[in-house]
Amino acid sequence: MVTSPPASRRPSWAGRNYTLLTTAAIITNLGGHGALIAAAFAVLDAGGDGGDVGLVAAARTLPLVLFLLIGGAVADRLPRHHVMVAANTLNCVSQAAFAAVVLAGDPQLWQMMLLTALGGTGQAFFGPASEGMLLSSVTGEQAGRAFALYRMAMQGAGLGGAALGGLMVAVIGPGWVLAVDAAAFAAAGALRAFLDVGHIPRRAPGGGLLADLRDGWREVVGRPWLWSIVAQFSVVVAVVGAAESVFGPLVAEDELGGAGPWGLALGAFGAGTVGGALLMMRWKPRRLLFAGTLCVFPLAAPSAALAVPLPVAGLAVVMFVSGVAIEVFGVSWMTAMHQEIPEEKLSRVSAYDWFGSVAMVPLATALAGPAEQAFGRSASLWGCAALVVVVTAAVLLVPDVRNLTRRTQAVVAAEGPGAGAAPVDAVASEKPSA
Repeated sequence: MVTSPPASRRPSWAGRNYTLLTTAAIITNLGGHGALIAAAFAVLDAGGDGGDVGLVAAARTLPLVLFLLIGGAVADRLPRHHVMVAANTLNCVSQAAFAAVVLAGDPQLWQMMLLTALGGTGQAFFGPASEGMLLSSVTGEQAGRAFALYRMAMQGAGLGGAALGGLMVAVIGPGWVLAVDAAAFAAAGALRAFLDVGHIPRRAPGGGLLADLRDGWREVVGRPWLWSIVAQFSVVVAVVGAAESVFGPLVAEDELGGAGPWGLALGAFGAGTVGGALLMMRWKPRRLLFAGTLCVFPLAAPSAALAVPLPVAGLAVVMFVSGVAIEVFGVSWMTAMHQEIPEEKLSRVSAYDWFGSVAMVPLATALAGPAEQAFGRSASLWGCAALVVVVTAAVLLVPDVRNLTRRTQAVVAAEGPGAGAAPVDAVASEKPSA
């Protein structure tokens, strides 16, 4: 008797590249979120203060902003998995050196800033390459589900990594947690080295990086839905980041009982992102960006809740809902990018998207303190909430945002025959990460 081979437990849309990308992202998010906590405590253990912690954080953000666009152009010019592996190697080396100076005792602030800046440089090249690789690795009508599962895996790993990292910092110290993160980058880079780019057409020789950047810019400004949402999120991410990184801890310290309640609120937000990704594995809104943009309005609620301020339980509920909402937007945004942007320009367009999202964060964070002194904390937080509402309402005036719909046929090619991708016959498709 001839017996049929056992059915694969892996869904048809979860091809080889997708599986490798998701597994590697889980590993780096587990290590990376713990490393963020470890880096802060490494600075404090070395005798630094809150200002020094901010300097180390800024040292990571600055090269990320400076090199993002170049990273996107490079990722569309070279094989994306080579760019990803090279970036992971840089992150591995910089985190290993960071761990070494911490474990050796008496790390200097300039050493920690320099090594953190190298990590930010690696992320600037990794991010656009990773997003372009992910968007090109799925197809079929389940593309949105694939993006939702990927984001859920990342968010879940981030939650677990933050909790485990905090515990490990307390038990074995920040140096060893940084060493674990270096090992995570090494493992993830090894997995990404096995990505298959055979399905991606060879790029024709171009006119250099500047020409590639101009081409990517034309792609962005030629699509009103794209540039309007990138502009929207340059404001949204900046004010939400300032509210949560500057005002949140201050409100928690003065009104809510300290770091514990604030940690609970942030945990509720993380749980909401996982819930939102679960929702998007089943829900396929026809008007992608209209549904996603409506879900940006709840991002004003945490700032408003801190302005009141709400009790801890109420704040946690607000944070959970905003976590769900941002994942609905995120999956919808990835589907729209996957559906509308030509494969050979995905990384450049993703770089402009990332750049728009992070470019104003340092400015907003720096202005938070002066705004509190000039207007008061509550008024500043209400201002953050109002800005989110105003720019989101403005984006809804763009017809393409309201009307862009899920297509019935794929536009972006995915993994080739034998790679495990779903057939391209009825599609639809769907905004960091390691």
